[in-house]
Amino acid sequence: MTAPAPAPAPGLGEAAEAVARFREDLRHLSREIGLRLVGQTEIVEGVIAALLAGGHVLLEGVPGLGKTLLVKTLAEALDLAFSRIQFTPDLMPADVVGTNMIVETSGARRFEFQRGPIFSNLVLADEINRATPKTQSALLEAMQEQAVTVGKQTYPLPPPFFVLATQNPIEMEGTYPLPEAQLDRFFFKLRVELPGNADLHAILDRTTGVADPIVRRVLDGARLLELRELVRQVPVARPIQDFAVRLIEATHPERSQVARVRKLVRYGSSPRGAQAVILAAKIKALTDGRFAPSFDDIRRVAAPALRHRVLLNFEGEAEGVGADALLAEILAALPEVP
Repeated sequence: MTAPAPAPAPGLGEAAEAVARFREDLRHLSREIGLRLVGQTEIVEGVIAALLAGGHVLLEGVPGLGKTLLVKTLAEALDLAFSRIQFTPDLMPADVVGTNMIVETSGARRFEFQRGPIFSNLVLADEINRATPKTQSALLEAMQEQAVTVGKQTYPLPPPFFVLATQNPIEMEGTYPLPEAQLDRFFFKLRVELPGNADLHAILDRTTGVADPIVRRVLDGARLLELRELVRQVPVARPIQDFAVRLIEATHPERSQVARVRKLVRYGSSPRGAQAVILAAKIKALTDGRFAPSFDDIRRVAAPALRHRVLLNFEGEAEGVGADALLAEILAALPEVP
């Protein structure tokens, strides 16, 4: 007589259904974005991952690669408010967050706060490194605290709030490098590469004809916040978390076992880097239909989560060493079990 099959664990069916809905929502969102944006699959996945984690993205790439189109299409597919801020050397903090204006009503004058373009759900900070540090700092509180302070009054930003900033890696004249504190507030730094031959043909076919694809709303803000909550509920095994912790420690020259890190790195990643790695690994697991992240998930998200948090010293800059190469060396030398 065969033994009866074990009863399913409580809540397992609900968890499987939640993961299936998560994957279906992401598939619909990626499909709508793909109606307008050709290729750039990794960039789209990275932006969506940061959005689900509640983080922000720094895109690095030359002009004309569809960065603005990506954010606008994402806003349409999510039915969220979108604003674009073109950063220039003469842009002031009040141009970003807003300012108090004197208004007159019924013969009486009073101050009234006029909200700036930061009060939106999806904010594109275009060419952020062209603005002065004073203006760049206007984004600091907004990105971290989801609020802005003007005078003595603090104004919350509408949830969900997401900043996608771009910078041109070629033109360095008249630019102001982002300070380390602001770089650390970006969940991912993604590099937008030039399209290949087939993608370039597809771009020309779509943009030089009469067709204009209509993007449907597939999610709303409330559902996006539900997906964020689901990401937070994904468990992480202690060995996986320990692997991420040792990865972060290995980016610091005083703790690393990799000789080139000790020689070429000035500062390693902050704890925010560990948070980004774990959250991104959770999203990778959910996207693949798994209930928990693996060692490979940590490896896959390490570069976009940490490349802007590993700061090279003068010797590293002079040798032209990239943070990605050093992270690859760290991962190759890092055992899964210490």
